Amino acid sequence: MDQISLVIILLSALAIPLIMARFKLTLLPTAVVEIIVGVILGPSLLNIIHANDTLSMLKDVGVIVLLFLSGLEIDFSLFSRKRNDLTPLEQKQSANAPKYSPVILAFMSYGAIVVVSIIIAFLLKLSGMFADVWLATILFMTISLGIVIAALKEKELLSKPFGQTILLISALGEVVPMIGLTFYASAYSPAAKSLWLLLLILLAAGLLVWRFKAFFKFFDRINKSTTQLDVRLSFFVIVLLVTIAESVGAEGILGAFLAGIVIKLLQPHEETKVRLDSIGYGFFIPIFFIMSGVGLNLRTLLADPKTLVLIPAFLIAYLVAKVAVYPILRLRFKNGNAFAGTAMSTTTLTVVLAILQVAEHLHRITAQQSGAFLLAAILTCIIGPVTFNRLYSTEAADAKPLNVHFIGTNLLTVPVAQQLTKNGYDIHMYTDQERNYRAFNSEIDVHLLKNLVPDDLVADDVFDTDIIVLGQSNSKENYRLAKSAKQYGVPRVIARFEDPNILDERKDTLMKMGVEVYSTPDVQISMLRSLIETPSTLELLTSTDASVYEVQLRNHKYVDIQVRNLPFIDDITIAQIYREHRFVRPSGDTPLKLNDRILFTSSKQQSAQIRRELGKLN
Repeated sequence: MDQISLVIILLSALAIPLIMARFKLTLLPTAVVEIIVGVILGPSLLNIIHANDTLSMLKDVGVIVLLFLSGLEIDFSLFSRKRNDLTPLEQKQSANAPKYSPVILAFMSYGAIVVVSIIIAFLLKLSGMFADVWLATILFMTISLGIVIAALKEKELLSKPFGQTILLISALGEVVPMIGLTFYASAYSPAAKSLWLLLLILLAAGLLVWRFKAFFKFFDRINKSTTQLDVRLSFFVIVLLVTIAESVGAEGILGAFLAGIVIKLLQPHEETKVRLDSIGYGFFIPIFFIMSGVGLNLRTLLADPKTLVLIPAFLIAYLVAKVAVYPILRLRFKNGNAFAGTAMSTTTLTVVLAILQVAEHLHRITAQQSGAFLLAAILTCIIGPVTFNRLYSTEAADAKPLNVHFIGTNLLTVPVAQQLTKNGYDIHMYTDQERNYRAFNSEIDVHLLKNLVPDDLVADDVFDTDIIVLGQSNSKENYRLAKSAKQYGVPRVIARFEDPNILDERKDTLMKMGVEVYSTPDVQISMLRSLIETPSTLELLTSTDASVYEVQLRNHKYVDIQVRNLPFIDDITIAQIYREHRFVRPSGDTPLKLNDRILFTSSKQQSAQIRRELGKLN
């Protein structure tokens, strides 16, 4: 019977996403559906799955892997750079940015959540509904980072200020409750030891980061498909920190959460996280969610009148604990989005499940109270995402087109600028030659500069752009300006070099700085060779219906998707994929990887939309 229960659970875990995809059931997160299926299969309804030692062990491993992956989701990049580390462009953008940055808004918002949660917890104690103030506070200030990330990815908001703000609030909604739970468990556990011993976990985590800091630098040279060293390292860190945590009287889930943070700080490859997600969400985590539903006996819960009162009371408490987020988000974002972000922050489930499991082990909560907290949390996973999806709309600041500045107006640059203008780019051209200004100003918007001194270009906002093209014929001038533009912080600098002697002498310097260089003779030679080898090249490049394009894959939505499964594959032909300094000839089975540079052909009408979709930082 034990084996049959496990087979049924694994079959359910396989069927749930297939059924959701088949019937386009996007209203509920997969985790919520898995809990509901567990309720149906458990003693509440069909009673065909029964808890046993094997399933209990797999459930415990599932919550550890879930908390590990939650720690791995936290992005520390927003906290890692001080103002002195920013380029002049980034400092200027920071100075001109709205007063309230995502970091400030997130800390203000979460501080308000903590205060309101404490107040609500005291009110519940005074009402006699739930006496444990600190456990209630920890529960009400939790936020499900995984569900929030999924919603933000779907809307492609992770790189936007609004998405970063909600993401940071959610990260705090996992980190702070985990810290609070650690001290709570240490205070009430019969096996608790001195609180200072908890520092041993942090010390061990720090030593692991220091010891394995260079691991992924030589990982590619030693890794084999039969060794999977990155996965072995991850599970070593998990088991070590969980063991230390339990040895000092803390909960194992704290060690798992810290293990995720340790691996994140080691900066693993994207493929590493994909493999770890596959192990977790492919096996252990579905068992945890389904077994959580199995353990939720609705017959017993709903037969108790007190529980029927607790469910709506706890649901209201979860929602009200986050209401103070709205006026804080309103300081920067429009009214509808502030409400949408507040609704999304009410979503809570994963950490609640972990907290309830710990509280039950400590006998600090009854089964009825635990069930009421869990049912209310499940309802937040319906209310939050639905409200968010209905109310969110694009912020005006996020809809601006890509900005390109040209220095140098001539017969090469002006036609390119004209074509890009028609394709939705924000184009500005600059020249210090009055003759060129008079010749081309009627063709396209050209600004006449007094000189090309870098300090004056900064003052005139010439370097405040996404891409700068140095298209003059003077290679020395282009070299000087390319260095200045990169030092200022322009993300992409494209420079023309007609003098091979200058380029040969200084190519290494430019490549280290990230400058992209080209020369007319090299382009012409490559074109002529292509015409000889591939006669249709010229027709393809000059066609009014189709052309060759390149895009860097930054949208996680398409990572590890096979070429044949791209939703727009019928509209494009992928010619080459440039990956890790080499070209990959794609087939239908070729999976795309993050930061792949994809060369493809398509119609000019569809290319812009496809490049935006694949290139979105998500």
